[in-house]
Amino acid sequence: VQLVESGGGLVQAGGSLRLSCAASGNTFRINALAWYRQAPGKQRELVASISTGSGSTSYAEPVRGRFTISRDNDKNTMYLQMNNLKPEDTAVYYCNAENWMSGVDYWGKGTLVTVSS
Repeated sequence: VQLVESGGGLVQAGGSLRLSCAASGNTFRINALAWYRQAPGKQRELVASISTGSGSTSYAEPVRGRFTISRDNDKNTMYLQMNNLKPEDTAVYYCNAENWMSGVDYWGKGTLVTVSS
């Protein structure tokens, strides 16, 4: 499975961005998709996740109510709509895919989001 993120960039506080993650390869083996982020000097953290089957979602507390994760199974693409962005949202955002049966995780190379104050 290959994952490619896009949509990052520079935005002012209060603005919005939409990230995309395009998946290719044996995507039928993927059970869950997620967005992680890593800010400078900090550990990578989970932002939001979505089940490829049920579509159930979960969010980290700092982004709940501002970010929305979604997926288009026909396009093999996942999205992260980010609204009311804050400077503390500045990070490299990574796409993640999980195969629960094998326990294998797949990662994209990341896309940089910079929020200016």
